[in-house]
Amino acid sequence: MMQWNNWTFNSDFIMLGIFDHSLLHIFFFSLTLGIFFMARMRNSTMVLLLYLDAQLHTLMYILLSQLSLMDLTLICTTVPQMAFNFLSGNKSISMAGCGSQIFFYVSQLRAECFLLASMAYDHHEAICHPLRYSVLMSHKICGLMSASSWILGSLDGIIEVAAALSFSYCGTREIPHFFCDVPALLTLSCSDTLTNETSATEKSIHESIRVGKVYSVKFADYYALSLAML
Repeated sequence: MMQWNNWTFNSDFIMLGIFDHSLLHIFFFSLTLGIFFMARMRNSTMVLLLYLDAQLHTLMYILLSQLSLMDLTLICTTVPQMAFNFLSGNKSISMAGCGSQIFFYVSQLRAECFLLASMAYDHHEAICHPLRYSVLMSHKICGLMSASSWILGSLDGIIEVAAALSFSYCGTREIPHFFCDVPALLTLSCSDTLTNETSATEKSIHESIRVGKVYSVKFADYYALSLAML
């Protein structure tokens, strides 16, 4: 049975963030915001181009459009809330808001990993079995791969939120982070979280490696897309 001590829907957390109002931190905040808008514009443009240009309605670019959409959702999960907290001075976030951040962040990040596996399979078949590619891959299979990535990522997000809400929280509710993350929440829990902290650390390491692979593959695909459009 879940422990709900000192945990109600009216309880708020305080996001300590990573920036203060010194000149140096204001510069880094502006830089972060600029990178966010550039990434948002790039991914939005990518999705729009892949949708409008009929020549790019191939399986590889359909999967790439899904990857761009996931990346767009991922960055919009954390950065806008961080910017709002910094600019307004209101650093509180509700339990529902915190749970939502965990869900969307985890689900989109894991969905990207599942989609990358699908893209790797698609590339493998296109390179190793070019004559049978149209038989092995189709728009239906591509759609199933994309849908499966979204669904599996969402299930992963639900599991992470359930894990975060299964602990009791007491004392200070100050999260030493700029967004709600399970490892950051575990430091506030009154429950025994040693096993979960170890698991969370291992997941953080694996996710860092996965994120590096995600952006490496995306860079290669964007380069291929640029060549295709020339």
